Amino acid sequence: MKPGIATFDDFIGGSHCMTPAYLQNQLDQSLTNLDLESLDVYYIHNPESQLGQVSEEEFFHRITAAFELLEKNRKSGKFTFYGVATWNGFRVTPDSKDYHSLSRMVEAAKRVGGENHGFRFIQLPFNLAMPEALTLVNQQVGDQKLSTLEAAEAFNITVVASASMLQGRVAQDLPDSVRKPLGSLATDAQTAVQFVRSTPGVTTALVGMSRVAHVEENLKLTEVEPVAREGFSKLFS
Repeated sequence: MKPGIATFDDFIGGSHCMTPAYLQNQLDQSLTNLDLESLDVYYIHNPESQLGQVSEEEFFHRITAAFELLEKNRKSGKFTFYGVATWNGFRVTPDSKDYHSLSRMVEAAKRVGGENHGFRFIQLPFNLAMPEALTLVNQQVGDQKLSTLEAAEAFNITVVASASMLQGRVAQDLPDSVRKPLGSLATDAQTAVQFVRSTPGVTTALVGMSRVAHVEENLKLTEVEPVAREGFSKLFS
């Protein structure tokens, strides 16, 4: 560790920091660790951690400063796009203390990067037990109230789903009312991932796999098409 990267006051809750100097240090360290010159996507992780400690206006001052730093690095070729990887931010109602407005984040990105800004990705947990990105109407886009998935599509932002199996908790004992609309697949783990990858607006279902057998099991989904929109809607009828 080198001095001068961040002060104790820069850390929220003793653990979260997203000042430009800190982000620059971490980006450069990541490129060094990975032995790469450029990344595809660089995320600010769990920015909603700041919202319990600072006002919304201060938060957007900080996120704008972070985006400005990321835009400079994007122009210098250190990554292609950037985004935010969240847990609660896009899954809660607007009156929650850790709520993220996607519209305001896009406005911040446009302010420092113009119409061709690099804020093109969001990551959030999405699975059979946490479907809020699809089912909760919590985003305002113009005069429309939309779900996070709908808002992301309106802003041309790619959605990546984390916790597709919720650490295995939605990969067992699924009822037939869930299994059948998703194709009655061989295992509940496959069914859980099939739900995520079939959801309109989700491009990627992230899955943690610690055993070769789990990798082989999940790879069998490459032989199965995602559920069509009509069949998928039966889960919510």
